Amino acid sequence: MKILMVFDFDHTVVDENCDIWVIKCLPKQTLPDSVESTYRRGQWTEYMGRVMAYIGDQGVTPDRVRSVMETIPFTPGMPELLTFISENKSMVDCIIVSDANTMFIEWVLQGAGLWKAVDQVYSNPASINESGYMELQHHHLHECAKCPVNMCKKKVLETYLSEKADGGEVYGRVFYVGDGGNDLCPAFCLSAGDVVMPRQGYTLDKRLTRLRDQEGNCSVSAKVIPWSSATDILQELKDSLQSE
Repeated sequence: MKILMVFDFDHTVVDENCDIWVIKCLPKQTLPDSVESTYRRGQWTEYMGRVMAYIGDQGVTPDRVRSVMETIPFTPGMPELLTFISENKSMVDCIIVSDANTMFIEWVLQGAGLWKAVDQVYSNPASINESGYMELQHHHLHECAKCPVNMCKKKVLETYLSEKADGGEVYGRVFYVGDGGNDLCPAFCLSAGDVVMPRQGYTLDKRLTRLRDQEGNCSVSAKVIPWSSATDILQELKDSLQSE
C-alpha cells in the first residue's frame, strides 16, 4: 500500500510565511498602517485580500509578485525530500493542506521545479481578475470551532481519505507534517499506525507536548516524531518504505 505525505506550507515546506514574503514586491517592502490595522483575529484571508488589493493599487504586476514569491527559501532539506517523493510516485502520494493560497503555492513549487511531487493542493483559491489584481476566497465552509473560519484541515484530510477509500485506495501509513496551531486538528483524525511530525520548537510541537503532559488528557493516536529539517522527514519516509 502507498504512503500519503501531507504537508502544511508556510514554515513547513518553505521557511517563511508566503503571505508576509509577498510584501517584498512593494517598492518600500512595507505596508501602510491603513492596511495593517485592518486585520481582525480569525479573518486572515479577508485581510490578505486587502493586502493584495493594495499591492495592485501600487502598480505591481502579477508577474512581479510571482518573481518575488519564487525567491522564498525552502526549509533545509525540503527540495531533496520533494525530489525523492517525485521520483517515487508509485509508492508515495503527496498533498498540501495550507491556509496560504493556491496561486502562491503553485508559483513557488513550479519556480523550484518541484511541482510534480504534489498530487493535490488544498488551500484558499486565488485568481487574477480582469484588472490584474489577485482575489482570494475561503477554501470551504465548516463547523469546527477550533479552526479558522476559512479552513478546517481535519475536514480536508478526512474528506480526502474518504474519497480515496471510495476509489479503492487505502494508505498503509499517513505522515502529517506541519508547524502551526491549525495543524493540531487534523492530527486527531490520524490512526495509531500513522505519524504526525511537528516542526521542533514551533506551535504544533508545543501543543502536542502539552497534550502529552496533561494527565488524563487523550492525546493523538498517531506516533509523534518532531523534525528540525526535512532530512529528518526524508529518513522517516525511507524507513517506512523499507518496512512496507
